[in-house]
Amino acid sequence: MHSRNRWAVLAVVCASVYLINLDITIVNAALPTLVRELRAGTRDLQWIVDAYNLTFAAFVLAAGSLSDRYGRRTALVTGLAIFGTGTAAGAAAGTTGGLIAARLVMGVGAAVIFPTTLSIISNTFSDRRERAQAIGIWGAITGIGVATGPLAGGWLLEHFWWGSVFLYMAPVAALAIILTWRFVPESRDPATPPVDRLGLVLSTAAIGTLVYTIIEAPTRSWAAPVTLAGFALSAGLLLAFISWERRQTAPMIDVRLFRNLRFSAACGAVTVAWFSLFGFIFLITQYFQFLKGYAPLKFGAALMPVAGAIAVGAVTGVVLSVRVGNKAVVATGLGLMGVFFLWVSTLSAATPYWPEIVGQMIVMGLGLGLTTAPATEAIMGVVPRTRPASARPSTTPPASWAEPSAWPSSAASRLPSTPAPSGRRPWPVCRPRPPRPPGSRSAERCSPPAPSAAKPQNFPVV
Repeated sequence: MHSRNRWAVLAVVCASVYLINLDITIVNAALPTLVRELRAGTRDLQWIVDAYNLTFAAFVLAAGSLSDRYGRRTALVTGLAIFGTGTAAGAAAGTTGGLIAARLVMGVGAAVIFPTTLSIISNTFSDRRERAQAIGIWGAITGIGVATGPLAGGWLLEHFWWGSVFLYMAPVAALAIILTWRFVPESRDPATPPVDRLGLVLSTAAIGTLVYTIIEAPTRSWAAPVTLAGFALSAGLLLAFISWERRQTAPMIDVRLFRNLRFSAACGAVTVAWFSLFGFIFLITQYFQFLKGYAPLKFGAALMPVAGAIAVGAVTGVVLSVRVGNKAVVATGLGLMGVFFLWVSTLSAATPYWPEIVGQMIVMGLGLGLTTAPATEAIMGVVPRTRPASARPSTTPPASWAEPSAWPSSAASRLPSTPAPSGRRPWPVCRPRPPRPPGSRSAERCSPPAPSAAKPQNFPVV
């Protein structure tokens, strides 16, 4: 693919991922208005926010697997169409129930879009340096989308009615569909292994049950029997999923990949970073609006330092990771986030916005950018270009649950390990794995061939 076309593809997928991450936080700015206009109660507001995150988290794992099989461009267009339909329906909703239903639909669309964007990037950029740059830009746009949601929501509410925070995203989604058909080439997994139907059902049920239980726990009590039963059920479904995947010759996720400590550490770093960001957004929203008395638009503008710092950290992080290694960069990012939490613990109503709060947000944003983008690039380096969505790390919500829940979806797909037929060059071995039974379907190649198919090779150093 021509270099100019590759960057056009990146622009399209970044616009798509910006849209769905913006929607995670933009609704927060409209909550006070929804109380007045729709007479929404506390429980209604909770589900207006969390319905999106519930379906996002539940379906992102399965959606990433299916996009590799049926086509990544098709999956992206489908996700954008579902998301656009849901956001238009949300703008037209006249009741809280209708708005919650629309948010559920939007979450399904976002679950299809999110893993597909990284899959397309990995398939488009084969050179590690270019791929790192592309993932750095993707990571910056992802963080900026979350951080600028309150700003966009505040501006729209000052000029239009509450439904505008949903309606304006529908034409943007339509434009993204047109650009996707124009610039993004179709690609899919050439091996087309059988669909792991039971794996899809078990993974969706396990994550959905867990997220639903977490959402309802504060209302029902964390020690309530129904809450404990929900955690027990989700744990049972997760164990069943792991057991099922371990017995499959073509699993949706090879769970043995998590034995690799470098891979697991990168997934853990991204999870911690996203939980931290969403926790920060949740608390700082209340701090600025209730303690400082900021209007929605002013509050959104006050978050710009963290958005800018995320962009700088993400782009800088992947550049440094190519030169000095991912471990040093990610450790630095996590260290900065630790400094942020120690610093922000001293916050009070009298703390000045400049320079103290601005400084805290810059440290937070740099830490997040230096952590997420290089860790994502490291995980994607393990995954074959032909199958990155079903083996792709997803990073997002309950506002902070869907992305972390998706990381296993990405980097853990079926990587090749079967010895090549005699007389042919050996397949590359991307991770230790026992040979498959004779006649089983082999996955496509990844990386350069290993010197010997008989000896398992280590994962790429991150």
